[in-house]
Amino acid sequence: MNRKMVFLHGWGQSERIWFQQRQFFPDATFINLPGHGGAADAPGEQWSQIVADLLPEQPAILIGWSLGGMLAMEIACRWPERLSALALISSTPSFRLREGWEHGCNQEVFSDFEQAVVSKSPKMMNRFFALMMLGDDLSRSAYNTLARVAVDRQSPTTAAGITAGLELLSTIDLRGQLHALSMPTLIMHGKQDAIVPFAASLAMAKALPNAQAQKFEACGHAPFLTQAQTFNNSLEAWCQTL
Repeated sequence: MNRKMVFLHGWGQSERIWFQQRQFFPDATFINLPGHGGAADAPGEQWSQIVADLLPEQPAILIGWSLGGMLAMEIACRWPERLSALALISSTPSFRLREGWEHGCNQEVFSDFEQAVVSKSPKMMNRFFALMMLGDDLSRSAYNTLARVAVDRQSPTTAAGITAGLELLSTIDLRGQLHALSMPTLIMHGKQDAIVPFAASLAMAKALPNAQAQKFEACGHAPFLTQAQTFNNSLEAWCQTL
């Protein structure tokens, strides 16, 4: 495998959340979304272009988690020549419930997201991190370690980054474009994900013409964080088949 791997995090986090992948894939690139991890703010409609401009010249393997996965799919739709493959982690073509789409997050979860924007309170983001871990069999000590190491507290997400990201989560709907994504795609999803229902991954696997899926048992929204060894080995094995 000599193609460049690029990792794209999700809403309210930063590239730091991939710390275990940075160790395992030392030659990979890790991008901060606008307003996240010290990156400059930008309107949400520019995020896909900004990320695309940061990709290597040669077609890359783009690994996106949650909102990062949605942006990765959007990039694949708009600039397919920039990518050789996609890995979608705990992601979805539509984060919200819509007519004909029963696999969006429930209103209670989305209301928590909206409250985080309104309150601008770090406590709300801590609650979101805890929600990410819901479904994982973690000791208190293991949870505290992940919360300490994976979150960038020196460069927290800006208010503009939180707001723009939430707007993208609310508005992106790529269901009608999945059939055109013919590049190899790996879908990885925790069975107990409390943010993006596991059923969304099954629907994506059926809609994408060249996809394979992996389920993580006893796992919530961040398998790369809580089951890193299994995740890393599986991702590496898949990349070697490309």
